[in-house]
Amino acid sequence: MGLPLKPNSLDSPFALWAAHYTGVSTFLLGALSLVVPSGYSIGSVMLLLGSMVLLWHRPRLGLERDDFLIMATLATFAALGMIWAGWLGEGWRDLDKPVRFLLAVPALLLVMAYPPRLSWLWSGLALGAIGAGSWAIWQRFVEGALRASGATNPIQYGNLSMLLGVLCLAGLGWAVAQRGRQAWSLLLVLGAALGVLGSLLSGSRGGWIGIPFILLVLYRGYGRDLSLKMVLGLAIAVVPALIAVYQVQETGVASRVHQAFDDVGQYLDDSNRNTSIGWRFEMWRGAAHLIAEKPLSGWGDAGYQPAMQALADRGVIVQRAARFGHAHNEYLDIFAKWGVLGLLSLLALYLIPLILFTRRMNSLDLTRRSIAVAGALLSVSYIDFSLTQAFLLAHNSGTMMFAFLLAVLWGLLRGHGGRADAAVRQPQ
Repeated sequence: MGLPLKPNSLDSPFALWAAHYTGVSTFLLGALSLVVPSGYSIGSVMLLLGSMVLLWHRPRLGLERDDFLIMATLATFAALGMIWAGWLGEGWRDLDKPVRFLLAVPALLLVMAYPPRLSWLWSGLALGAIGAGSWAIWQRFVEGALRASGATNPIQYGNLSMLLGVLCLAGLGWAVAQRGRQAWSLLLVLGAALGVLGSLLSGSRGGWIGIPFILLVLYRGYGRDLSLKMVLGLAIAVVPALIAVYQVQETGVASRVHQAFDDVGQYLDDSNRNTSIGWRFEMWRGAAHLIAEKPLSGWGDAGYQPAMQALADRGVIVQRAARFGHAHNEYLDIFAKWGVLGLLSLLALYLIPLILFTRRMNSLDLTRRSIAVAGALLSVSYIDFSLTQAFLLAHNSGTMMFAFLLAVLWGLLRGHGGRADAAVRQPQ
């Protein structure tokens, strides 16, 4: 399984101090992401500010092709967003979020130069997931909220809670390689359970669609280390728990599932398009019309809603669907606003890190493999979330969590793993 890795190049008092700083920043990125308003920004801003030390302390990073590929993907996505906003005459509001992907690049370099101990990462994610799930329980059962939403909206809250939970599962590979494996494993399992519960109590159904693919990534990463007895034991523990959550009416899970089937049925027989899912279908239909009209240039953020309203006025879509500033689908939304290049840049942003992390999931060292699994899960989760919500660009939480978690995970993988190619060994 391999011993816990020690950070590279921490051979001076300053380097040790810098590694502690990146550790605290990484911890806060996970731990505060959902439990305080805009908590996801605190660790991110600390990493960005800390990266300024690279202007005068210049450690040898040993950058490789894949490092440049990750950074180029972030920078290209940012550049396209800024170019489109500038070309279409939009203001800072529409430049703001693309810029953040560019700002994640120096954060990545900082983590790679001064990688902290991985206990900072996994404890932060676990405590963040525990906090998110606990707050969801409080809102749902004490305050009587119909859907848990934390300090944001139910969709963002539920999906990010799910993300924190599944990242805790990725951390189990690291946990079993530690001396205190029982305590670390218990903490991460608790984080996984409460993170997923936070999603369920939020009623954010879009995040549940990707669960089979999340399980597939986890099996791809750790399946070879699990005996049939262990797999059956996990199934015996998890399946009854999910059934119980579904059966208990107070959780609201069953009603959300039933409502989804009812909404789809009403839309398909054209008896009622003004339902939660019906509005989504109408927004997707409207976005498809806009894409057909301007596939290359897109309409921009400023032009999107007036164009949707024109479709509603012509009876192409229902009026309610024109009131939203995005299409509730990241792929259609960015295609309609940024054109085909925008869609391609989004796909690259999700798929290139997924491919690069997946290649490193063959590492025989569980410590390195845990980071690779977490990176793959980050992409897979966002691919799922983006199907039913403009999750990445319409909300600060979606932007910051993806950009800076990607920076942290890749920086840790490279900072702790030496040469990228050496981190991968094919199974015998």
